[in-house]
Amino acid sequence: MDLLGMRESYLQQRIMLCFNGPISRSLIEEIGNALRNYLNSQQTTPSAAMDVFAAYIEMTQNIRHYARLQGYDEESASATVAVAKNEQGHYLVSAGNLVEREDGERLVATIDALARLDKQELKKAYKQQLRQPREAASCSGAGLGLLDIARKSSEPMQASLTALPDGRGFFSLTAII
Repeated sequence: MDLLGMRESYLQQRIMLCFNGPISRSLIEEIGNALRNYLNSQQTTPSAAMDVFAAYIEMTQNIRHYARLQGYDEESASATVAVAKNEQGHYLVSAGNLVEREDGERLVATIDALARLDKQELKKAYKQQLRQPREAASCSGAGLGLLDIARKSSEPMQASLTALPDGRGFFSLTAII
């Protein structure tokens, strides 16, 4: 393993936090605490720190929930999570995981649709979603969490799906806050 190469790559990409592996509720919490402490030590504004933390929590909890619903084993249920800072000073919160290809395609289409909405339309969609019964909301459209991340993002979220030979895909999502 080339730790120095990884370190240099992380520094070049301005990655502040990175995790790859099985993700449990307690691990989400521990990494979240580390992220919050790091953001506080960097004099990040409280609102930006809260938005970065909220996006991280939403993404990782979605991954964990999806893996449980699919009955994935520990290896398939792993997540790749990274938080970086770009040249403009914005935070990039990224998360990726294995998904069933159809689910990934639906998710990319949903994210692409959200990317076309302006702030007012996102606010309206969020309020609409709030009024829907919880069961109906979980089956179609963008969930409250994704809408919330989209509203807090300074640019449209970016999603991708890389097809894998086993019929699954690797889904990636990045929010810029």
